[in-house]
Amino acid sequence: METVVQDWVDQIIAFVPQIGLALLIFVAFWLGAKLLRRAVRLALASLGADRIEVIKLLANAAHAGLVMFGVITALGTVGIDVTALVASLGLAGFGLSFALRDAISNMLAGVIILMYRPFRIGDHMSTGGHEGTVVSIDLRYTTIDSDDNRYLIPNSNLLSRPVILPRAAAVAA
Repeated sequence: METVVQDWVDQIIAFVPQIGLALLIFVAFWLGAKLLRRAVRLALASLGADRIEVIKLLANAAHAGLVMFGVITALGTVGIDVTALVASLGLAGFGLSFALRDAISNMLAGVIILMYRPFRIGDHMSTGGHEGTVVSIDLRYTTIDSDDNRYLIPNSNLLSRPVILPRAAAVAA
C-alpha cells in the first residue's frame, strides 16, 4: 500500500512543473489578450464615438480568440491531446453559426452600416414600405420612428432592400 501511495506522490510531484508551466502560459495569453483588446480599442478609436459598438465587438472578439488559443495551448502543455477539442470547437462553431445565421447576418450587416454610414441618426428614410426618421442604429436593428409607429428593421434587410433617402440627407452623408 505504501508503494502505491509513494508512486502517486512521485507522479504528482513530476506533474507539478507541467501544471505550473501551463498556468504560466495561460496567464501570459490572458494578459496578452487584455493588451490586445486595449490596442484594438485604441487603434479603432479614431473611427468615432458613434461606432463604439463595432469597436467593442472587434476588441472582445480579439480578446476571446486569444484567450481560447491560450487555453488550448496550456492544455497541450499539460499533455492533453487537444486535437479532439479543436475539432469539436470547429464543429460547435459551425453548428452555432448555422443555428444563428439570421442573428449573425444582422450583426454583420450592422457592422457594415455602422462603418460605412449610408444613413445616420436623424435621417429621414424609407425602406420596405416603412418610412420615418432613424432614431437608433445598433448591431441588430435600425429603429425608425414615423408619426404613428416605431419600426425595428433588421439590418440585413437594409442591406438587401433599397433604402430611399431624401436628397438633402443623401448629400449631407
